[in-house]
Amino acid sequence: MKRTLSVAALVVAFGAGLLVSNYVGTVEGQQKKAPGEGFAAVPGQKGGHDVFGPYDPVQNWPRPLGESLPNHDAWTYSQATDVFPESEDRVLATFKGELPVLPSGRGRGTTWLPQIGPSIKFPVGGGVPMREAASATPSFGKAVDESDGRPGVDWRWEHVIMVFDRNGKMIEDWSQWDRIWGRPHDVEISPYDPEKHIWIVDADAHFVSKFTHDGKQRLLTLGTPGVPGTDDTHFSRPTFLAFMDANTMYLADGYDGTRVIKYDGNGKKILEWGMKGNQPNERRPSYFNSVHGIAVNPKTRRVYVNDRNNGRIQVFDENGKFLDQWDAGPRPPMNIHSIYMGQDGILWGADQGSNKLVAWDADGHFLYSWGTFGTCQGCQWGIHGFATDKAGNLYTAEVRTGRIQKYAPHKGANPAFMVGKPWPGVW
Repeated sequence: MKRTLSVAALVVAFGAGLLVSNYVGTVEGQQKKAPGEGFAAVPGQKGGHDVFGPYDPVQNWPRPLGESLPNHDAWTYSQATDVFPESEDRVLATFKGELPVLPSGRGRGTTWLPQIGPSIKFPVGGGVPMREAASATPSFGKAVDESDGRPGVDWRWEHVIMVFDRNGKMIEDWSQWDRIWGRPHDVEISPYDPEKHIWIVDADAHFVSKFTHDGKQRLLTLGTPGVPGTDDTHFSRPTFLAFMDANTMYLADGYDGTRVIKYDGNGKKILEWGMKGNQPNERRPSYFNSVHGIAVNPKTRRVYVNDRNNGRIQVFDENGKFLDQWDAGPRPPMNIHSIYMGQDGILWGADQGSNKLVAWDADGHFLYSWGTFGTCQGCQWGIHGFATDKAGNLYTAEVRTGRIQKYAPHKGANPAFMVGKPWPGVW
């Protein structure tokens, strides 16, 4: 009995000594870790939490339309589908026209709506949006009856492509092209193109166009505008474009199409892959339902495809050989609308269901997520496209609020939690 007690006492004494040694070693010879290091975007921050992740939302960016355009004080941005920052001083964005400015709901009375149901009134209040921009504007040329609203009153098809400076002021007007679009969906510049041509994908009009850097000339069109299809000269609501190198690009085709198309740098088709799956739980490789997002890793030559209606990410080599897949999250609420990969090789997805940005490593392991629903600056409702500039600023395009947002890196934030900077190129 005495021997057992002696051994126990020795173990306790050794443990206590180890704890003291570790504590002394930490304070005397080692740097103490900041609270939250390893799982918090801003380790050591006192108070607060990761509402905006490692970023601070930039207030009043972009500026109201009335500050840049005459006779626009009563109008604002409609559905924002994508954003591409060439630099801090030239940020391109695609919109679904314009919507009238709504009066603030604060201090206003509410209206009961018994025709809809009991105990329903509007505005709801509490930060709930008053309008959903994605359904407020019909695609150009698609308005057929009064349910689509009154053109010139409920919506206007103007200023579909806009360019902003670092302060959020519109600096370029592309309205000369307004009437060619059905619904511009994606805007890109290849990092490997010294002339910085601008590519725009139009989902509802079924084509992709290449423009000069200043937007004054249209140089190339892939697909047949206004005519859907699945052959070499037609698309079926294409969505996004990604550049692997100077002579390789990939098109996600699309909402109704079920394929990925590989082109050379001049728009000549090289190959395609993909077949129509059985949504919503298709798990066979290379079967798709709504190819709504594509990203590439130029180092590994991998292609990441968002198989949206099946709730998964599929991974292929550069020629379409299937390599891997993973579920993007539980459905509902998960609904990934676009994906992005920067030079750190981390894949980010914009989840419209949870209103979060979600990060996975290249093999699909979950790393981090952040975001919160709302219409306040920095809150999210319906991110559809997003990208970063070389300074590390993040830009998001929201289809439901109808806005572009800019986020600046928070002081002291862990860079590992930020969306990666764009792949280095020739400009």
